[in-house]
This record gives sequence, C-alpha cells and structure tokens, in this order.
Amino acid sequence: MGDQIGTAVGGTLYFVSFEELTRVRNLTVRSNDRVEIFADLCRINALYMIAKAGSGHIGSSFSSMDIMSWLQMEELHDGDEAVHDADIFFSSKGHDAPALYSTLIGLGKLDFDLLHQLRRLDGLPGHPDVSTPGIVTNTGSLGMGISKAKGMLFARKLLKKGGRAYVLTGDGELQEGQIWESLVSAANDGLSDLIVIVDHNKIQSDTLVSKVSDLGDLEAKFAAFGWHVSRCDGNNIRDFATTLATVKTAPGKPKVIIADTVKGKGVSFMERTSIDSDVEYYKFHSGAPSGDVYRQAVQELIDGANEKLIRIGQPPLLLEEVTRPIAPTADHQQRLVAAYSNSLLEQARKNPSIVALDADLILDTGLIPFQKEFPDRFVECGIAEQDMVSQAGGMALQGLLPIVHSFGCFLSSRPNEQIYNNATERTKIIYVGSLAGVVPGGPGHSHQAVRDISTLAAVPGLVIMEPSCEEEVHLLLDWAVKRYLGCSYLRLVSVPWPVEYSLPTGYIPEQGKGVILLDGTDAVVVAYGPVMLGEAMKAAEQLQTRHGISLKVINMPWLNKLDSEWIEEVLEGIDTVVTMDNHYFEGGLGQRIRSVLWGCRGVMLKTMIHLCIDDVPVCGSVADVLSFHHLDSTAIVCAVTGIETM
Repeated sequence: MGDQIGTAVGGTLYFVSFEELTRVRNLTVRSNDRVEIFADLCRINALYMIAKAGSGHIGSSFSSMDIMSWLQMEELHDGDEAVHDADIFFSSKGHDAPALYSTLIGLGKLDFDLLHQLRRLDGLPGHPDVSTPGIVTNTGSLGMGISKAKGMLFARKLLKKGGRAYVLTGDGELQEGQIWESLVSAANDGLSDLIVIVDHNKIQSDTLVSKVSDLGDLEAKFAAFGWHVSRCDGNNIRDFATTLATVKTAPGKPKVIIADTVKGKGVSFMERTSIDSDVEYYKFHSGAPSGDVYRQAVQELIDGANEKLIRIGQPPLLLEEVTRPIAPTADHQQRLVAAYSNSLLEQARKNPSIVALDADLILDTGLIPFQKEFPDRFVECGIAEQDMVSQAGGMALQGLLPIVHSFGCFLSSRPNEQIYNNATERTKIIYVGSLAGVVPGGPGHSHQAVRDISTLAAVPGLVIMEPSCEEEVHLLLDWAVKRYLGCSYLRLVSVPWPVEYSLPTGYIPEQGKGVILLDGTDAVVVAYGPVMLGEAMKAAEQLQTRHGISLKVINMPWLNKLDSEWIEEVLEGIDTVVTMDNHYFEGGLGQRIRSVLWGCRGVMLKTMIHLCIDDVPVCGSVADVLSFHHLDSTAIVCAVTGIETM
C-alpha cells in the first residue's frame, strides 16, 4: 500500500484498495456513518476511474453516490438471481455508471481489477450493459427505466418470485415522454414493490433543469399520477434511509422519492445547486478532469474521508497510486463540429429564416456561438427529441428553416416518426446528428450512432450526407441550405481526427457523386467521413510500400442517394472493391454500392469486400474499437491482399 498523501503529486492517480474498502464496511459504528465513509471512498475511486479512462461523468456519479451506497450496502438482498426474492436495482440515467461500478467493486460484486478498466475493451462500458455482472438492464438511452422495472415485476409475479425494484432516475431525464407514459399503468396496477428515486440535482447535461424545462411542483405531478410521494436530502444518508424505511411501508401504490442532491457532491468547486447564480454551463457533467483539477478534487475527497475516519477513532486511509496515462496526440487534427459551428453562423448571418433547435447538447453540438449571436433564433428543447422535431415541423410550415441538433443515435431513432411526418408535409428541415459512428467508443453502444443511415434512409426526399473534413462541412451545409429544396441529414464525427488528405481544388459537391482523393489502379476503397477515409489513406500507403499495390480512395459523402452511372464509371477497370461503413452493413453505403453494381455490366468481375459494423459495437479506446470491428488500415490491407486478419 502507498502512504497517506499530503499534497497530491502531478501525473499520479490515487485509488482506495479493496482491503481499505473492506475495513470501512466492517466498522462497528452506526450504519449511516459507515455508509457515508464508504461513499466517500467510492467517490475517490470513481474519480480515479474517470481520470484513468480519459472520459466519464463526474457530476452525476457524485450526486448519486450516497443513494447508491446505501441501497447496495443496506437494502438489497444478495442480488444473485438464484435468490428467489432478490431485489432489483439499476440507474435509468446511465451517466452515473462510475458510481454504480465503484460501489459494486467496493462490495466485492465486481472484480476489483475492473476499477482500472473503465471504457476499455473487455472492461466496464461507459454506460451499463448486461454483460457486466450485477447489471440487470442496459441503460444510457434515457426514459426507459421505469418501464423496464414494470416489466421485470410483471415477470416476477408470473414466475412466483418476490422482491422490490428500485430505479434511480435523473431529473433531466424526466423531460423524456416515456417517463410520464410509464407512470399511469404502474399506479393502475398498484405496483407497491416499485420504488423510484429521482436524483434531483437540478442540473442536466448542459445547464440548470429550470432553464431548460422547469419541472414545477414535482411532488404534485407524481401524486396526480397516483403515486406515493416522499422527499428528502439525497446526500444526507440518515435522512434518505429514514425516508426509504417509511416509504416501504406505504401500501397499494408505486412509490417515488424525490431526493434533493447536489451535482458534484463531495468536491466543493464541483458542487452546483439551483440557487447558484454563476451556472451557465456546468463544467463537470462529462469528460475527465485536467491534472490540476484532479489533484485538487482528490485531495479534498481524501481529506474529507480521513476527517471522518479520525473522528471515529480510525486510522487514515492508505492509498494506492498509479501514473496517469498520457493521452496520445496527432498532427493535422480537424474538428468537424467546430467547423460546423462556424459554417452555421455564416449561413445564419445571410439567412434570417434559419433557426437552431437543440436537445440539451449545446456544448457537444457546437451551438453556443449561435445562441450567443442569435438568442431569439435558438430554441433549447431539452431531453425531448420528439417534441423538438415536431416543433421544427411547425416552424417549417410557417416559413422558417429549422436546423435540428442532437447526437445521431438519438436524433435518428427517437423522433423517427416525427421526421417522417415532417417529410410528408414537403417542407424543408435540416437535421444534424453529431457523435456519428463507432468512435469514440468510450460511451458504449447506447451512444454510438451506427444505425442512423438505415433508420433515416427511407424517409421520402431526405438526403443523408457525411463530410470528410472541415472544408466539406462548409460545402455540404451550404448545399443543404441553398441548393436543396427538401430535408437533409448531416452526419458529423465529433472526435478530433487527423486529416492527411485534401479535397481537389474547385471541388463542388454534386448529389450522388463522390470525389477521388487518391488515384490507383489495382483496388479501390469507397468510404466516407474522416475516420474511415483516414484509415483508407493509411492503408493505401502501406499497400504501395509493402506490396506494390496501387489503391484508389474515393470519398462518397452521399450515403443514401447514389449516382449509378458515376459509380460504374469511376470503378471501371478495377476488380477489387472495398467499401467501408462507420455503420451496420444493413442500410449502409456498402449495401447500396453492391445494389448499384448488381445492375452494372461486368459486376461478376468485381470482388466486393464490405468492412462494417457486424454486431453491437464494443466499448473501448478508439484504436481498440476500430481494430475489433476490422475498420482500421490493417483490415483494409488484409482485405485487399487476401491475408487473414489477426
């Protein structure tokens, strides 16, 4: 074990060992004191996990840690499904996965070595997944938790099993319509074994819940749906425990505890409440802390835990330490979301009919500059994608040009029916889906947009595009705003990415036609976006240098509208065609090119190889995820040369 630290050392990360966690769990003190110290230790470990992974959600993990610790230590049965009356517990919001993992690890329900494997291949996914022991349902896509719990309780009743279902939700999550749909039948059916706890920390992804969509009298709302309602301080373990004990005795109704918490609880400079006057955008919702921020935060957590231990006559913590990994950097990185932000401003300055709508992702979708310059033309819709898209439909009917923003995984699926409805009205709306494709892999499959092309491709008149670089972002947005009369969907890779190629001088996008980035004669790769094209260009260099193979690389930004004659012409004389999809094969570019070539002369001479996502995408580092799914330069080289991948 390492020594107790005074001032945290730069470049060093600290965690609490399983032995120390066990020592605290075995303390012969009041249960609320024991759980309070255990929660403090789990905060240290959750912060360690996020810092080591390079990403994660601190604020939500810290606000919910006391609730999770009490439930896991004091309320739940064994949790083993072999136990007849085992209780069920999960968090519906998913962002607090580090809190959930750290408590499970601290209780020995997860292998302690997984503490070091957050957001890593074969480790702990960024949002909970049932492949992890102790996780009862996948979460990360919001609003589903109460419905899932109702289904579990129905099944348990049918199977003659007992046990309660505890569901933790976020308060921003309450903007999702499914939450309110789920309340009615729970009350009608008298699901008294259902206990919902709202982590009411008052701040959602970007800013205060009250600024986005004020919840109003939350107690009255739940009561109006027929639920038994209680309220407590969710960061005061004694208050929460007392409230929970009382709630469990209330008969005949589903129960909800509105637990008032503080986002970032435990670290003074991370803590924010609804009465803070300086909260414009909360800084610690997602992402890893910088070196200085980590040192200050972990020191405060350690000091707080030691103070409590010493107060009850216990020795201070002995901590383990590791060197913080250095994040890799690359030259020539381009940031497509930032480029989009600038391009949107240029378009809006010239076109007063442009309005921008956002679904609580203003930081991630690059809309802060737009909001500041055009506050009257910006609409924050909150975590309510269906409402947002239908609002856009109404705006379009009145002559505005709405541009709708969210992550691609949510924008393409949740409001799919609303997008279709808008299209049937023959109006013009532009949809912009960020976080497109399989990277970053850290957040996990709930946030990896790898089916958005297929889910939107059949919408009448809607054109799907993905730019390859910052320059093409500007060109494609300009095309969507000025040249196309119908709806369009712009797919944006969110991570900075090295771009070692450039578009031809004077290039102007033409619908259905791609552009040759690198000419070659022996084989061709058709791809889109900076991730896939970047790997294709690396593969071209490797093939030429090591194998003497000349590879043609084609950028095809049009993902559902292809020019068959152009494709036949550009592939003329090349027998080996490799398509790359940052997406599933079904509905992707590769499937469309195969369909085009099926009707072309000479198709039987073509060897077609499709590199794509072929299963639920894995969680891990960028390199690991691309390698696992055979979407890197090595996979291309192997495909072209016929060498089997490792």
